[in-house]
Amino acid sequence: MAGNPRSQVDQESDQAGSFANPAESVEGRGVAEGNPNQDATSRMQGRSDVPQALERVRQAAKRDKELRFTALLHHVYTIEALMEAYFTLKREAAPGVDGVTWKDYGEHLLENLQNLAERLKRGAYQAMPGRRVYIPKADGRQRPLGVIALEDKLVQKATTRVLNAIYETDFLGFSYGFRPGRSQHDALDALYVGQLKKKVNWVLDADIRGFFDAIDREWLMRFIKHRIADRRIHRLIQKWLKAGVLEDGEVRQTDRGTVQGGSISPLLANIYLHYALDLWVQQWRTRHAKGDVIIVRYADDFIVGFQHKHEAEQFLSALKERLAKFKLELHPDKTRLIEFGPRAAKNRAAQGMGKPETFDFLGFTHICHKTSRGWFTVLRQTIRKRLTAKLSEVKEGLRRRLHEPISRVGEWLKAVVGGHMRYYGVPMNWEALYRFRFQTARLWWRSMNRRSQKRGMPWRRMKSLIDRFLPAAKFTHPYPLERFGVGTRGKSPVR
Repeated sequence: MAGNPRSQVDQESDQAGSFANPAESVEGRGVAEGNPNQDATSRMQGRSDVPQALERVRQAAKRDKELRFTALLHHVYTIEALMEAYFTLKREAAPGVDGVTWKDYGEHLLENLQNLAERLKRGAYQAMPGRRVYIPKADGRQRPLGVIALEDKLVQKATTRVLNAIYETDFLGFSYGFRPGRSQHDALDALYVGQLKKKVNWVLDADIRGFFDAIDREWLMRFIKHRIADRRIHRLIQKWLKAGVLEDGEVRQTDRGTVQGGSISPLLANIYLHYALDLWVQQWRTRHAKGDVIIVRYADDFIVGFQHKHEAEQFLSALKERLAKFKLELHPDKTRLIEFGPRAAKNRAAQGMGKPETFDFLGFTHICHKTSRGWFTVLRQTIRKRLTAKLSEVKEGLRRRLHEPISRVGEWLKAVVGGHMRYYGVPMNWEALYRFRFQTARLWWRSMNRRSQKRGMPWRRMKSLIDRFLPAAKFTHPYPLERFGVGTRGKSPVR
């Protein structure tokens, strides 16, 4: 910063990128004169040309980890790229400050996209502020989101697609959040497999306080410049960061964080944590850990498992210092180091400390458990607060649909219960699945009995409706060892 010919941001940014094995090194990148193996593409690419062009970008990024890409924007402002982004948007999504819906924009789609592409090409495109809304969280608090304008969504989608071609070759295997081809269940499976296949006796359940609001933009742009040398992309990202949010009729600007709600925000978050956290974790366990260390990260929520307690304590202390360098801190109430593993129950019983503690991750409470044969396993059950909150949503939804046709209400409940089963239907979670379906059926019956002042709905008829519309409680996911073993082909899911 001031008084230093080479700013602290430059030095620390290089340091952040240096904590990788040789194949993942990101230190010492120079500006390339051009992007090798990237053929010049026409301004009106065919549909088959677009993925081929991005595949060449991906291959170049994979081949040279020090390559900085100098020409990327032309992949964003093609009509084909913007049109593909348009058709991936949610059609019923709420409009941003511009008031333009998906349907409105599509009435003159080609004309609108041509106009947008021309503005992008000339540098005349301007980002609009996001419209601030709040959605309830499972713990009762409110999560702020920014509903962005439709054209901003289009450009962010197209830009994210291009940048993913580069960063998906850089991101580490234990990073799962908001990445193409990776889901929450991939992260859950990886954690399960790591706990059973590695010697894990202690678990650090970590959460970064207000991460999306705490991101330091100067650091973020420095990290991006490790790979992206196209200044037009830099300006595009800065326009989104500086657009602000509209709340109570006033546009509010901040000098930190990213607006949650845009499709570019998860990618920017992953870039930030890749350099600030992931590469450092990789380096720390290689240099300092003698026992097994596993990590699974989904956005700013991550779990680290350790074989030895003293190494877990050393890591936690070093982690706090590491995050502080990048203006981040662990949430004191959501970050815990607990004894968890095959020996936890016996050790705690010997000390008169009761059952092993549990931890929550991605909607599930993880519990030390034993199979019928006495082998250690991890029992994953729906977080009780999540289950209660979802049933409250069902109750409120039934109240709003009190006078709708029975078949329409049944179809809605079918979608709700089916979605719940598809996410929470993991092995050994039977009790919570059955409870959710049973309580949903009970709430529906109570609602049916309120539809009129006449005689209530007979149970025999109600049961036929339940059997007709509500999917049965069932497991929709295989055992992690079975699925993840195939998906990773023997590679470690957590290293």
